[in-house]
Amino acid sequence: DNFTFEFEVGLAPEFEVDVKGKKAITQYEIKTDDKTINDQIDRIREQYGKLIAKKEVEEGNEVTGVFRNDDEEINSDATFSTSKIKGKTNLKKFVGAKVGDTLELKTKSLFNEDHDLISYLKIDQEKAKGLEIPVSFEITEVNEREKADLNQEFFDKLFGKDVIKSEEELVEKLREDAGKQFAQQTDQKLLTDVTESLIENTKFDLPADFLKRWIASNGENQLTEEEAAAEYERSEKGLRYQLIESNIVQNNEELQLKFEDLQEYSRKMIRLQMAQYGHTGATDEEVDGVVARIMSNQEEVKRMSEQLQNEKMLDFFKANAKLKKKEMTYEDFIKEAYQA
Repeated sequence: DNFTFEFEVGLAPEFEVDVKGKKAITQYEIKTDDKTINDQIDRIREQYGKLIAKKEVEEGNEVTGVFRNDDEEINSDATFSTSKIKGKTNLKKFVGAKVGDTLELKTKSLFNEDHDLISYLKIDQEKAKGLEIPVSFEITEVNEREKADLNQEFFDKLFGKDVIKSEEELVEKLREDAGKQFAQQTDQKLLTDVTESLIENTKFDLPADFLKRWIASNGENQLTEEEAAAEYERSEKGLRYQLIESNIVQNNEELQLKFEDLQEYSRKMIRLQMAQYGHTGATDEEVDGVVARIMSNQEEVKRMSEQLQNEKMLDFFKANAKLKKKEMTYEDFIKEAYQA
């Protein structure tokens, strides 16, 4: 018998990518200033300090109690420092109050940070927006947190025996750790911004009708034309970047992943993980045994490939994109980069 097959083909567009671009992209650098480090030391000292029970609330104390509003079905235990209370009027209601007292409060402008209202009242984000209701707060416990002393016992608790031996060494260690954490955040921000810029400035047409039909029929359940169109709208930017990234990789051999690259990357990740758990003397044989197990797992190989490709792309963008460096504190970075 003869059979007739019909195929529909969606062709990937041909285009060129200008990684350099016309407009410079901000590359943030967070400076670990003395205030940031000192604030971190204070938080750690409080975390490892002693709790001293109090009968009456003083400014700076930790207060534990129950928020209630029957109409909104709020009945939530919470513990917070009075430093989180917003405004002198609200603070005055707490200062001088005793264990067993019930305070009458309003949710609007109660805390300095909006997310605290979500956390302490255990309500969702949508409900918290513009929430303006009365709540009662019954005080069940008041504590003063006495900060831990900066001594060898404290250093050993944080980093292990004799790793840190002075306040100066503690400051340098925290500065180093903060620098690594900040670099991860600024690198992720840079990768996001370069990606958005490439999507916006690399012009090409996608075979939209073909892709919508493909989306409609490719999943487990058949989608309607409207559902497929909506899904296409959600995924279009991702599809565009996949094509852009593929184009860049094809034209730059150093970005193309090889099996040996994945093996070496896996070795590095394993040694880092072992070091985190105190196992710093692993032999090559031990590490290679773990690598072999990982490389036999398809999901792990896929995950590591994506991580390594992102690292390679980030390094490539740092070397080739048009960037302008901007140094600032962490607080200013959060405000500017994420419009907080």
